[in-house]
Amino acid sequence: MNHPAEVQYLYSLGNEVKSIKLGLDRMWRMLAALDHPERACRFVHVAGTNGKGSTCAMIESALRAKGRTTGLYTSPHFVDPTERIQVNGKAITEAQFSDVFEEMHHVAEALLKRGELDMHPTYFESLTLMAFLVFRQARVHTVVLETGLGGRLDATNVVTPILSVITAIDYDHMQWLGDTIELIAGEKAGIIKPGVPVVVARQRPEAIIPIERKALESQSLLHEVDQWEMHVDTLDAYGGTYSLSQGITVLEVHCPLPGEHQLHNSATAALALYHLGLTPQEIFDGIAQAQWPGRLERIHQQPDILLDGAHNVAGATALAAYLRHFHQGRKVWMIFGVMADKQVEEIAEILFPLATHLILTAPNQARALPPDQIAKLPAAQHAQVVPQLADALAMIRQAAPADVVFLTGSLYLVGEARPLLQKMGLLS
Repeated sequence: MNHPAEVQYLYSLGNEVKSIKLGLDRMWRMLAALDHPERACRFVHVAGTNGKGSTCAMIESALRAKGRTTGLYTSPHFVDPTERIQVNGKAITEAQFSDVFEEMHHVAEALLKRGELDMHPTYFESLTLMAFLVFRQARVHTVVLETGLGGRLDATNVVTPILSVITAIDYDHMQWLGDTIELIAGEKAGIIKPGVPVVVARQRPEAIIPIERKALESQSLLHEVDQWEMHVDTLDAYGGTYSLSQGITVLEVHCPLPGEHQLHNSATAALALYHLGLTPQEIFDGIAQAQWPGRLERIHQQPDILLDGAHNVAGATALAAYLRHFHQGRKVWMIFGVMADKQVEEIAEILFPLATHLILTAPNQARALPPDQIAKLPAAQHAQVVPQLADALAMIRQAAPADVVFLTGSLYLVGEARPLLQKMGLLS
């Protein structure tokens, strides 16, 4: 197959949420047949609800700055699945993708013929297996591995990491993970392995209980960000500097990612790096170089245009706090499109009242919620419905230099917007 055909085949396996098959038996069978590529590297395994991706990006950035060959596995992607698998800060090529797809797919077909698999690996399982193959081939030293949906039964939970990291936990994917924070946290804590230390972000009180319980059962040292004192020196719309201190140990951090919530994500990354053995200077330098596209990413000035794939309630809450804190008094243009399986009404209630001009559209995805349905929500009474994203983006030409524009609601929307904005001369 060529690359488009391979991607289409993976998509045909079903959306990674709707086609999810929680459980690890299929992964273990595939890994054994592939000669266990997951054993070839060291892993930092990261679970949580919010901040996983940016925390992974900051950890990887610092490890790479230290001179290590790094791997990074995250989801979802913006435009192409190759983006999910990175080596030394760069997405793999289509040729690399094809090589590992063919290897994975050939083994899956052989196992299916012998009756040793119940079905082809799912979309997310397939990509995870392919990532392990890439990292083995590239002789990666340390991989920063982000879970997909959960933790305990997530396809990534076949590794024995050198460090586990749990970011902030909130409500998401409740049909699989449970309808309380404690149940969801229990599933996320499933990445904790016997004797492997764990770094935990600031949590709701009900989330920390099952994490502490799992760490105790596993005899794993638990390192909580809340055990460190944070002193913020500077914080503006595009980053901040602060110190973390515990006793005589002080870590200075410059976080280049916007939003107060990113200070807390970077604190989790800093503590993870500290327990991976990096020096305070290496931590400072490495996090300062981190990039994480599509999360409060400022791509243009006059007007300011920011891309932020806030696709759940916690993400919308963080975006709303950022908007109120740093853009109070400005006219806000908001282009919004979302997937149908998200908590749209709650997200709308958080974000839509902050928009002076609200434009509802949709990414070109089968799961996208039609914008005319979003417009029926009480919070969307002042909205304009513009079904095509290109037409919605054309409307921001009307924004004044002092205005601020946000594209939000879905990472897929952000990904589809990037080439369109580039053609408009609004993205370098």
